[in-house]
Amino acid sequence: MTDRVGYPILTEKTIRLLERNQYSFDVDVRSDKKEVKEWIELFFNVKVIAVNSHRLPRKKRKIGAIAGYTARYKRVIVKLQSGYSIPLFSDK
Repeated sequence: MTDRVGYPILTEKTIRLLERNQYSFDVDVRSDKKEVKEWIELFFNVKVIAVNSHRLPRKKRKIGAIAGYTARYKRVIVKLQSGYSIPLFSDK
């Protein structure tokens, strides 16, 4: 289960979402909302209110004569209960 939840995303939009206590993660396409919610609550010891997910469009890539697509993945936005937070940067 833990190999399906990827890493946090930091873009301009996701930084704005941090102000509303919402965090964005890339996850495996096979993951569902319930699985992501359980993993986030267990790993970060927080209370999740809602999980929104969407699949990003595939992009064409060409390397030399070989054409293909980027890997498929899903992005989730997790809303936490007030008073909880996820540390995105370590103190080391």
